[in-house]
Amino acid sequence: MKNITIHSPLADRMRPHQLAEVVGQQHIIGKNQFLRSVIEQGKPVSMVLWGPPGSGKTTLARIIARSSDSEFYEISAVTSGLADIKKIITLAKTAQDEGKQTVLFVDEIHRFNKAQQDAFLPHVESGVITMIGATTENPSFEVIGPLLSRSRVVVLEPLNHQQLVTILTRASKELGKTKVDPKAIELLADMSGGDARMALGGLEAAAAIEQKMISTETIKQAMQQKTARYDKGGEYHYNLISAYIKSMRGGAVDAALFYLARMLAGGEDPKFIARRIVVFASEDIGLASPGALTLAVAAFQAVERIGMPESQIILSQATITMARSKKSRSSYDAIMSANTAAQDFPNVQPPLHLRNAPTKLMKNLGYGKGAKWEAGFEHPEGFMPKELESKKLYPGEEA
Repeated sequence: MKNITIHSPLADRMRPHQLAEVVGQQHIIGKNQFLRSVIEQGKPVSMVLWGPPGSGKTTLARIIARSSDSEFYEISAVTSGLADIKKIITLAKTAQDEGKQTVLFVDEIHRFNKAQQDAFLPHVESGVITMIGATTENPSFEVIGPLLSRSRVVVLEPLNHQQLVTILTRASKELGKTKVDPKAIELLADMSGGDARMALGGLEAAAAIEQKMISTETIKQAMQQKTARYDKGGEYHYNLISAYIKSMRGGAVDAALFYLARMLAGGEDPKFIARRIVVFASEDIGLASPGALTLAVAAFQAVERIGMPESQIILSQATITMARSKKSRSSYDAIMSANTAAQDFPNVQPPLHLRNAPTKLMKNLGYGKGAKWEAGFEHPEGFMPKELESKKLYPGEEA
């Protein structure tokens, strides 16, 4: 493990070396919690640490390795490949022959492809290495199943405001003669989005700007603006669009607008949101307010033609309308019921009296018998095949 020098970034210099120094994550390192037991017993197990940037994944991996007196190797999937993995496996086998355990920490493990992740499997299985992966992405989507089945998934949470204040207050003592206004620490904690690394980087940048007293203005200059955490193809994308849809479904206008703004601030494609509104108008509002679909389609077309930033107004109007509208799932439920019936009766033919009768022979056989070409005509023999006569696919609108 590398030595930290005075020239290392402040975030590295402040990194905890033992469990007692770690701030936050009490749900996994508190009394009687999983990671605390692993560390106190000095018996590391393969795991995937899943959490946002700056939540302590690397720190915890190093503490786990140190507690077990294991050989420790650290690679990043961004800069390493199969050749690096093979070298470490060779060293780990030698260590195993000498009775020593090896912990391999793989940062950004989701960036390894399937073949690279497969390379760990036999060595995790045999105990040559204990692998600790770290990822900001949902392991269910980004880590191969066989590797997940051999590992524990440990979820880390973003640090809250007070935890960041604690870390920054501790770090401010490392700035020598530079003082920090407590209000500046509060502001920096608020602007860091739960990311300790970002917070410490901001404090270090502020110290480079002002060597006497770091004020709130210094922090604003150092941080420029709050960063919207978003990944258009990953966990934040799915979580925010899910929260957005559920908020509209529940009639929570303010929440729906907030999630809309979060997605737009993160760079989400406005047309993606508009498409979801169109689906929502039919799936969740449907026959309770048929005009909602017309408005949603118009909103999509307007967004497509106008672009940002004006499209946010159109999306806001559509969002508020959808959230406030009465809801009905009858159209959705009806087609799902129809799909099930079609799968259960794939070869059922329409009754003879409903079939097309282009020839005299077909008419003689009863094709189209009794059918009349008039609006609202109800055939006395009904319209469903005999096998489905008792099926009710569309129960009708709610009162």
